[in-house]
Amino acid sequence: MGVLQLFVLVWILASVIVTGQVVISIDTDTDIANDWTPSWKCVDSRCVRDDRTLVSNPDQGLRICHLTCGQYGSLWPKPTGQVSIGSEVIAFHPGQMAFSNKFISQDTETYIESITHLFVKKLSKQCGVNCTLVPSTKIKVYLSFDKDEAQLSMSVDEGYSLTVSRLETHSEDPVSTVISVELSGNTVFGIRHGLESLSQLITRGSPDNHLLLVSNASILNDRPVYRHRGLTLDTARHFIPIDAIRRTMDAMATSKMNVFHWHVTDSHSFPLVLASVPMMSRYGAYSPAKVYSPLDVQHLIQYAKLRGIRILFELDAPAHAGNGWQWGPQYGLGELVVCLNEQPWRANCIQPPCGQLNPVNPNVYRVLSDIYVELMAVAKYGDEMFHMGADEVFVKCWNNTPAIVDFMTSHGKNTTFEDYVQLWAHFQNKAAASLDAAVEHNRTKLIVWSSHLTNPLIVGDYLDPKRYIIQTWVPRIDPLADILISKGYQVIISTKDAWYLDHGFWGVTNYYRWQKVYDNPLPTSPLVLGGEVAMWTEYVDEQSLDGRLWPRTAAAAERLWSNPSSGSNDAEPRFLQQRERLVEMGIRAETVTPEWCYLNEAQCR
Repeated sequence: MGVLQLFVLVWILASVIVTGQVVISIDTDTDIANDWTPSWKCVDSRCVRDDRTLVSNPDQGLRICHLTCGQYGSLWPKPTGQVSIGSEVIAFHPGQMAFSNKFISQDTETYIESITHLFVKKLSKQCGVNCTLVPSTKIKVYLSFDKDEAQLSMSVDEGYSLTVSRLETHSEDPVSTVISVELSGNTVFGIRHGLESLSQLITRGSPDNHLLLVSNASILNDRPVYRHRGLTLDTARHFIPIDAIRRTMDAMATSKMNVFHWHVTDSHSFPLVLASVPMMSRYGAYSPAKVYSPLDVQHLIQYAKLRGIRILFELDAPAHAGNGWQWGPQYGLGELVVCLNEQPWRANCIQPPCGQLNPVNPNVYRVLSDIYVELMAVAKYGDEMFHMGADEVFVKCWNNTPAIVDFMTSHGKNTTFEDYVQLWAHFQNKAAASLDAAVEHNRTKLIVWSSHLTNPLIVGDYLDPKRYIIQTWVPRIDPLADILISKGYQVIISTKDAWYLDHGFWGVTNYYRWQKVYDNPLPTSPLVLGGEVAMWTEYVDEQSLDGRLWPRTAAAAERLWSNPSSGSNDAEPRFLQQRERLVEMGIRAETVTPEWCYLNEAQCR
């Protein structure tokens, strides 16, 4: 017999002699392990675990703490107005919510009915299939808005105010508690954002399977700092299915983002089905199944609108255009595209496959006009803005094309870089004229990416600041945006070394942690419309999309809504909770910290 075994035997015998019995309470310990968890308390705006006090409600203590701890609880993005969040919560069932409002028109009535239906549906999913009725509590939501405005324009008022208060009823009333929710805004889109904030004052109660609402809270005069809060998604390099796009919009809505910038075509593919020019997708789609039909587009526009998002289409030209344009000779239109799929590609483009539109073929502009007419009719936003791309023209491609060189020579031009920039500007002017003809006016704001054409030394010669908005994609230290602002241009900022979320997975690019995404302040000039994160999909498809975008995009969303003076350390607890919220929605958001760090706030900095 070993020493250890002998010791155990002696201990058992001694226990029998002293007590007359041996009690080993394994079952009780197991019960404690399974049914009891540490409690949580709010200390200095942090949820702190208290191992000395056990509670019989798995994770409810932590959920309630996240909901009520700190000035902003788990609200995301941080409100810009006055915020007060009480410490008490009350249980309720989503079916016990009643909405009351005064409609101004049929359009606003339809919109309100749709977003309140989505709101209750979201809460029902959060509560679960076994959601428990709480007959003693009723939630009355009063909605009010002033403007009969159901069009989601760039200038729409998105502000709102929200107040939650607890009203006691008579003791004989079976409904012992009524929660009054007053939500006001100038437009229905402010109401939508207010409902989003209301959902962030709610969590799931377990194990009782009901919802918990903060019973006393107010968010007053919350409105965004920047009116353009966007995400660029490239669906040409990899086809992104409709379901994944909808999922992306759902995630955007939770952070009050309002622009889905759809880079729908490129030299790689043309997946957009157009009735007026069916050859584009026939020649340009990866397969007949990998296309976006007019019905798909209309559906996504409506889907986005109900989430406070407008779709900004980009038809990139003259560069980033190739496959889909090669049918010209067969239909008697000549070469619409040059350098298509040329090898070696480095002699003709920035990345394969090569392709640039032929600026000296008049039929190019006729086809562009047909595309613009149909796209504007489907999108129904022609009076607002359109993204024309217009960057990364590879001059060597045009210079390697005899027909273009002959055109330059016959028009008294040389073949220097500067001469080709003038040809590029010529193309841009004619493309803009084609768009104006399509919408029958010249008031559409035109967006272009920063490029050689937007060089501050020459930009004024080619692009009218009253007409053009420039989306900059340069590193943070580059002063380009400030210089363009000084010249009177409106700008949208996509900081290349913070908001290009495809970086870090190819070449010499770096991965940008959420802290860098967050700590990226923008100029506060009125000419700064806002900004966009960008997801280019050379190395991203549906399987990896969620994790590359989320939760980092949410960090940019708070920057664009609030432009907070505080940094990412201050935002971390709320950011981690927003990530949990995304995961609960079904978004495959990547983790950004060890689980221990999530449970022990501010201990891993």
